[in-house]
Amino acid sequence: MKKIILPLLLAFATFASAQELMSPELLWSLKRVSADGMSRDGKFVYYSSKSVDWKSEKSVSHQYRINIAQGTKKEWTTEAGKTNVQRFDKTWYSNYDNILYESKDSGSTWKEIYNGLQEAENVWVSPNGKYVAFSKQVLIQPTLATDIYSDLPNSTAKVYTDLMYRHWDAWENGKHSHIFLANIQEKTVKDIMDDEAYDCPQKPFGGAEDLVWAPDSKGLVYVCKKKSGKEYAQSTNTDLYFYDVEKNKTENWTEGMMGYDQNPVFSRDGRKLAWMSMGRDGYEADKNDIVVMNVESKTKTNLTGKWDGTVDGFIWGRGDARIYFNAPFEGTQQLFEVAVPDRESVNHPVNMITQGKWDINSVIGQSGEEVIVTRCDMNHATELYKVKPKYGDMIQMTHENDNVYMKLKMSQTKLRSITTTDGSTLHAWVIYPPDFDPAKKYPTLLYCQGGPQSALSQFYSIRWNFQLMAAQGYIIIAPNRRGMPGWGVKWNEEISKDWGGLPMQDYLAAIDDISKEPYVDKSRLGCIGASYGGYSVYMLAGMHNNRFKSFIAHDGLFDLKSWYGTTEEVWFANWDIGGPYWKSPAPGGYEKFNPSNFVNKWNTPIMIVQGGLDYRVPIEQGLEAFQAARLHNVKAKLLYLPNENHWVLHPQNGIAWQREFFKWLDETLK
Repeated sequence: MKKIILPLLLAFATFASAQELMSPELLWSLKRVSADGMSRDGKFVYYSSKSVDWKSEKSVSHQYRINIAQGTKKEWTTEAGKTNVQRFDKTWYSNYDNILYESKDSGSTWKEIYNGLQEAENVWVSPNGKYVAFSKQVLIQPTLATDIYSDLPNSTAKVYTDLMYRHWDAWENGKHSHIFLANIQEKTVKDIMDDEAYDCPQKPFGGAEDLVWAPDSKGLVYVCKKKSGKEYAQSTNTDLYFYDVEKNKTENWTEGMMGYDQNPVFSRDGRKLAWMSMGRDGYEADKNDIVVMNVESKTKTNLTGKWDGTVDGFIWGRGDARIYFNAPFEGTQQLFEVAVPDRESVNHPVNMITQGKWDINSVIGQSGEEVIVTRCDMNHATELYKVKPKYGDMIQMTHENDNVYMKLKMSQTKLRSITTTDGSTLHAWVIYPPDFDPAKKYPTLLYCQGGPQSALSQFYSIRWNFQLMAAQGYIIIAPNRRGMPGWGVKWNEEISKDWGGLPMQDYLAAIDDISKEPYVDKSRLGCIGASYGGYSVYMLAGMHNNRFKSFIAHDGLFDLKSWYGTTEEVWFANWDIGGPYWKSPAPGGYEKFNPSNFVNKWNTPIMIVQGGLDYRVPIEQGLEAFQAARLHNVKAKLLYLPNENHWVLHPQNGIAWQREFFKWLDETLK
């Protein structure tokens, strides 16, 4: 009985002391935990805790090492601010001021071993310590006038002859990220990609995970899409290339595998290589599987091909007999495992280890019998946990924001089942305000997720933060509409080429269903979203039949024809819309599912947010929508963020975003 009473008393004490509501300023002040990896012996886990001062827009990171068995934490720092620490069990490496240092006493003292890392990024030291690989920008195709004409040093002109002239938030400058290999003892260095106009790490989001050394240090595997221009813009086909150090020879290990191949990881004994793989070229949201290859025979086995889900990330378990991975599951992210068979014909069923109202958002490594993960939910930012795979039990390891949570009123979240217009079952998260009283009536927001094929789970976002929205007195309903992973591959794929069809009906079914509750004020309904969620807002503004009183769209697609002509990753539009608008016959979505075609039905106030550096959904989308709204005599507001891309990364822009967000809702949902 005592074991039950004590947690209840602690929970009551926590609740009783919780007096604060989440605010934008408090949200931006939370510490952000990220895992930095584990020691190979599994005894220690490393993590960083970053604090952001939104007033100065400066951040400070602290690094810690946790003894997993003892639970003790020790802060460690590198001499003179050295960065890019790579850790083996007894040896650490660090890059500072273009010099590679080595430490054999866990960072207490450092020895210079290589001076040649000028402009180097993503430093990888071989396991035997003889080689260092690093990425570096190389001018391959001059496009800036200053590179083409030496007598025009003040020119800002750029010259292009093919596509991919800009990507995500940067214009192409003719430079490509190449992998260099240095022999530390002989002081020699070689560009292993020669004069190829390709990149590793991959643009725009690739990093250190795009290269891995073989455990015997005889070679390395790197991720690359060896395409350029128009061909690059229409393809998602990355491959894994093995560079043999002794033979100075490169081999494509995934030739004939046509989708994304990424995140290569060797087994500890080096006999196998595992990676995440998509099957279809041009489909960036295809089912993500774990493929394992026998390095000697080159035979490949898809461990998750028959499993009805998609993988987010994975690690090798100790002993190389199984792989642990995280994946979306019914509105959450959970931890799974799959055995690695010795023979290709052996069955490999997937087993779900954890279950609960949270997101396992990354898998770090294994220590003894425990798997180290990061976890968050709609009320709590990311922290480190250890999981016992046999039972799924979880123990929290870090507590970076406990002092905030002790004073904070929390929101209740529930997963609601809804019948859609075609008779399917839709599941939606409902987030209630702190101190929710069912006898009262609340304004309610329909949240439209982006992606369009990204999971709507128990995520914790600094911008689209449900805890913050609920703290302002709103109920939020967030539907897992068509296109969301975690509900089977078929549900995930039903959105392609049907952007404005069943997904919009799913949204309307969700808001209609929650509106039946007596605590929902049907005269104060709002609709919000970004990216495809912003597109959804624009579409619903022309078909909501007066359900909503307010809209907010951030970086949404307003006109599909102009978007097709200005976005950079054309493969996305080709797959999801069906191809170019000049195709004969033209894909039907350009007429049926194009928000700009329905502006004549707009009659509800709308706030439009647009980033100036967003080249995925470029600036004309937001400006066209704002201009259309005002010329159609619809009350509108434009929040323009000239130095933001598809996201909002600057702290004071983030605070301004949230203040304007809630100011607009206060004005329009009175």
